[in-house]
Order: sequence, then C-alpha cells, then structure tokens
Amino acid sequence: MRARVGVVDDHPSVILGVGSILNAQDGMFVAAWGATVPELLAQETRFDVVLLDLVLADGSTPSSNIRALEPTGAPVLAYTSGDQPSLVREAARAGAIGMVRKSELPATIVEAVRAVLRGEVVASADWAAALDFDTDFVTARLSDREAEVLSLYAAGETAARVAARLFISRQTVLDHIRRIRTKYAAVGRPAPTKLDLYLRAVEDGIVSTEG
Repeated sequence: MRARVGVVDDHPSVILGVGSILNAQDGMFVAAWGATVPELLAQETRFDVVLLDLVLADGSTPSSNIRALEPTGAPVLAYTSGDQPSLVREAARAGAIGMVRKSELPATIVEAVRAVLRGEVVASADWAAALDFDTDFVTARLSDREAEVLSLYAAGETAARVAARLFISRQTVLDHIRRIRTKYAAVGRPAPTKLDLYLRAVEDGIVSTEG
C-alpha cells in the first residue's frame, strides 16, 4: 500500500515541485494539500505523514498547526527554508519529528519522508543546530505533549487512561509513545519497556520519584 502524504504550503510552485518528486516514487503519493492546515483537514483524507511549511500567510504558528494536525495521528515533518531557527525549535517542541529544507535535492527529500514513515526522527544538521540552542529541552528532544504523555504513562497509567485524561484517542497516545521510544533510541538511551520509559522520565525530570 502506498503511503499517503499531506502537504501544507501556500506557494503553488512548491506544491507542484514536491508533488512531482513524491508522486514519482514507489510507495508514496501526495494525497492532498492545502494552503493552510484547516484547508488540508477539510478534505477529510487520511495521512501517513504531513509536510508542514512553518511560515504561512494566514499568520498561524508551527505549534498551533501541529496541534491541529494531532488528531490525524500523522507525524509532522517541517518542510521549510530553515532560516528561522526559532520556528524550528517551536515546531520541535510541538511534536514535529524532524525537518527537511525545501532546497534539498529530491533524493534527500524522499529519504526524509521515508525515514518518517519508518518512525525515525529526521535530525538534519539544521534541525540539530536549531535545537542545540534550546537548553530547556530534555536530551531526547521530547515535545511538550510527548512529555505530558510520558509523565502519565511512565507513572503507571494505561494508554486508555492517558487518552481519557488528555482528551485524545488511545491510538494517538500509542503514536506518541512510539515516537518517544524512537527519540530516546536515537540519542543512545533506548526505552523498549514501560520500566525503561519510567527510568528515562525520572532521569529527565519528567516524573518525580518522591511520594
């Protein structure tokens, strides 16, 4: 089955370009696109990954857009010029799984999408450089929502109970947990079990051992 890609960008030429690149690949195609996130979501199409421009003409922010995309369960890949590190950091905090520049070669863009589909973090040089200045991030670069999910799940809650407390679906919780494990593994701190997740949460100050 071919992976379904959503694209949010308000430049038609960019849409045509990335669409041509991805549609020419085996195993993926652009299922829908929009100039804004609401425009993309209005098409009620399922996505396996969403490419999101971080600067849109509607004045929206990366964090608000990523939160709006969260119910789709699709990981978000920042697709941007990369010239505003503050927006990259904001996207990472909101849960973006990585970044790829619009100026990259087609092969690099395709590999970035394939990496996301494999559940990997796309840690490009621009992505790493932007986050290196964010000293408030935990080592694994968890987003605020991921840290929130981890704090509850690692402390003993089930995925269903975490979902109920955060008013999200159980599948969304499981998607967050999968990405959390991927991020910890990417920095050499694997957490394959729930106990391991608890230990990582304690190490990063997300869960307290007191009480």
